[in-house]
Amino acid sequence: MQAILETVWAFLKSLITIEFWQTLFAQHGALPGILLYSGRVFMVLCAVLIIIRCGRSLFRKPEEELWGHLSMIGGVSYDLHHWENVIGRAKNCDVCVNFPSVSRNHAVLSRNDKGLWQIYPLNTKSGVLINGERHTEATAVQSGDTIAVGGVELSFTACDDAAQVELDQQRTTPGSIVSRAGTLWLVSAFQVLALLELIPVITAENAFSIFVSFGMLFCLMWGLYIVYRIFRRTAFEAETLAFFLITADFAITAAYDPASLFKQLAAVLMGMVVFLVMSVVLRNLPLAIQLRWILAAGAAAMMAFNLVFGQRIFGAKNWVSIGPISFQPSEFVKIAFILAGAATLDRLFAKRNLIFTVLFSGFCVGCLALMNDFGTALIFFVAFLCIAFLRSGDLPSIVMITAAAGIAGGLMLHFKPYIAERFEAWRHVWEYTQTTGYQQSRTMSAIAAGGCFGTGTESAWLKYLGAANTDLVFGVVAEEFGLLVALCCVAAIVVLVLFTLRQASVARSSFYTIASCAAVAVMVTQVMLNVLGAVDILPLTGVTFPFVSVGGSSMVACWGLLAFLKAADTRPAASFILRLPKGWRGHMAEDEEEPEAEAKEDSLFDETLPLPAIALQEEPVPGQKTASHAQGFFADRPDIDVDDIFGKVGERE
Repeated sequence: MQAILETVWAFLKSLITIEFWQTLFAQHGALPGILLYSGRVFMVLCAVLIIIRCGRSLFRKPEEELWGHLSMIGGVSYDLHHWENVIGRAKNCDVCVNFPSVSRNHAVLSRNDKGLWQIYPLNTKSGVLINGERHTEATAVQSGDTIAVGGVELSFTACDDAAQVELDQQRTTPGSIVSRAGTLWLVSAFQVLALLELIPVITAENAFSIFVSFGMLFCLMWGLYIVYRIFRRTAFEAETLAFFLITADFAITAAYDPASLFKQLAAVLMGMVVFLVMSVVLRNLPLAIQLRWILAAGAAAMMAFNLVFGQRIFGAKNWVSIGPISFQPSEFVKIAFILAGAATLDRLFAKRNLIFTVLFSGFCVGCLALMNDFGTALIFFVAFLCIAFLRSGDLPSIVMITAAAGIAGGLMLHFKPYIAERFEAWRHVWEYTQTTGYQQSRTMSAIAAGGCFGTGTESAWLKYLGAANTDLVFGVVAEEFGLLVALCCVAAIVVLVLFTLRQASVARSSFYTIASCAAVAVMVTQVMLNVLGAVDILPLTGVTFPFVSVGGSSMVACWGLLAFLKAADTRPAASFILRLPKGWRGHMAEDEEEPEAEAKEDSLFDETLPLPAIALQEEPVPGQKTASHAQGFFADRPDIDVDDIFGKVGERE
């Protein structure tokens, strides 16, 4: 019996040796190829299921939060769905009071993450009346206060923690429709299949780095998920899509340069740390607003340092080397650029509120142009257009800025002949296959050779082209694992983009709306330039594909952008950016979480300022003159239709 067990154990040990698999592939002819092809088919199936499951969970109708009410005598109540609410006569105001004495944008009623409310008069001449006292500057308000704008009295009612918990319980919690763990197991299966596809290129020298890197990626993915569960966070779709894309990155890296896998693994770990730190910072909005000035100054210094001391690689002077570490400062500047451009609603109405944004954007784009990194300069410019439009709403000015940028681009083509040569080959790369169209023509040939399910890692050849795993990574994935997997990578970004745009309308603050939309603009521009440039639909600009292109700087920056995307997600307990109301358990009661979990989070993220004890007041009864409304503007005018004044039908008790 002992001899049999020893024989079985020896056989099992042989299964994990490289020599066993190499011998198997050499002795069984076409069978291993069929198995690998079948594996790539299952990779496509896993990828499609991952996209569908994440999309199904993310694309549910956005559910608005409720933070309080503004009500008038007569029973008309207007819900406050955001942390920042504009009160005015304009139709696009959150609280539309259609009365001549009210300014188009009269005041902003805002809430911070501690539950404290204040009103910010935008019309400083007339100001606002709070309980009969005139105020022309930002003033704190509490539940039960009477706010008068242009003579129209509104009674303010804030939701306390108990009411907020009750309202959140009625909303759909992420993970209640599609199992997060189930989708994550699909990503794990995709990782295993990708690892099996690497067997033909695994040798005794690179086996350790490949197996350890994939194992650590698996542990990081499930480790982050467990952290979310410990702190009762329920949404993991965006993170799941990110790990799906990172798996594709690891697969192509292992096939070409396994020795660099540990660097890529370190970049993923650093990116996750940046993601969690940014999530904690963004949940404290005043802190995020204060930090943006520091980060903007640091970003400007970094760009200037890169301009003076940077190294030129592939024509662009966008690399900085400090000892053995090389990085692209422009990738990190993207995070500071978006943070500096975002603004709260009260700031949006301040005079000259775009001056700093315009100057900072011009400085960054100008430095990138001097570095000859025009692809990244274009990404920054698109992000600036997104921020400028959301902050000003002035479409004619945006059109003029774009036209001016087009003229500047034409002048750049005149003074930079090598850029003009790229445009000359654009849409005609097959006429320049040995010169300026060399990369695109080879990429399209590789995609055609890969077909729907790829040629496998051993037969692929595009990876040996210069900058293939960064600028041409879409073609590399399509050749090795098939066009369908490459399109699923694009679909993963599209899902994140569409979800963010849907959620932006219900974001708590305009700061989060602007930041998330700007991050989306960066991601979309990168994907379009990378994918369409590789197949000659757009000129090749040399930008990375988020999470897929090989490179530590890009990986860290992508995790930072993902934090901005999560800022717009207002689903119950979606991320660390959302502070949980006291006593919130959502749909996780069946998991029997430890009661200490709430105490853990409070001790970890406590900002020392307690939440105020604000009670939820009863709504006024229609027609009843309460003490706060006895002297109201419409108290003695029953002939006035209050609904018409509000501009829309309110909720009647």
